[in-house]
Amino acid sequence: MKSRVLDTVAPTAFILMWSSAFIAGIIGVGAAPPLLVLFVRFGLAAIALTLYALAVRAVWPRGGQLGHVLVVGLLMQLVQFAAFYTAMAEHVSAAVISLVQGLNPVVIALFAGRVLGETVTPRQWLGFGIGGAGVGLAVVDQSAFSLSGLIFCVFGLLGLSLGTVYQKRFAPAVDPRAATALHVAVSTPAVGLMALLRSDFHVYDAGRLAGSLAWMVLVNSMGAFLLLNALLRRWDTTRVGRLFFATPVVTALLAWVVIDQPLRPLTIGGLAVGVIGMVLAARGSVAPTKQGAREPVPA
Repeated sequence: MKSRVLDTVAPTAFILMWSSAFIAGIIGVGAAPPLLVLFVRFGLAAIALTLYALAVRAVWPRGGQLGHVLVVGLLMQLVQFAAFYTAMAEHVSAAVISLVQGLNPVVIALFAGRVLGETVTPRQWLGFGIGGAGVGLAVVDQSAFSLSGLIFCVFGLLGLSLGTVYQKRFAPAVDPRAATALHVAVSTPAVGLMALLRSDFHVYDAGRLAGSLAWMVLVNSMGAFLLLNALLRRWDTTRVGRLFFATPVVTALLAWVVIDQPLRPLTIGGLAVGVIGMVLAARGSVAPTKQGAREPVPA
């Protein structure tokens, strides 16, 4: 009975948790500067995830392996989320950011062909082109379209994808519980320095900021992480990876319902095209590792 509940309820719960992170992020950057939001989120998540890793007696990396884990963390956490949160502040919609992040398996496949010696198939190239066209359709109809925001999205995607390939190449066997704690821990002072250089610490709505941070840390960083690991223990990574195909659509619906972001016909069409591209490109692509499937900690 317990395993049947996990197979039935857990996938839906995970997709909702993952997708809700984009909504919480937009609420957060609407209440405070994006780098300040990210600094507080990383700090709280680092404490929570470290305590969890210690409680379950996770194996901590050492020596050169530790250095590789820290590089992965800076790419997958700092670069990705500093870029995505800045894009949110530039009024890029949650649906578009989720769709761009969802192209991660495509970009991983392209990088893997160079770095890991894996072959990129014609189907994957086709998927990449279709996925990019989907992003274009989704953004062309945005009333508050921001070119700089879209560029930040691309930087965020590159951080996630490069970090995933780097992890697969140099630290594939690291305990994901310890690694995730280290990822946010090393990113916390770095994003704090970035926020300090910006000298923008004004909080516009303390209540909304506190609520969004509580959701991101407890539901996204902790709840989604625990649920993902439970799924990975029961399912193979390919099956788990397919869950991410649903997140752009679910994110768009949540954004429409919760924060009143418009869901226009071209946006819907772009999401549909983008998801088709993701599915095509992911077939035969690099299978996500536990860390790769875990990251990013939802936006």
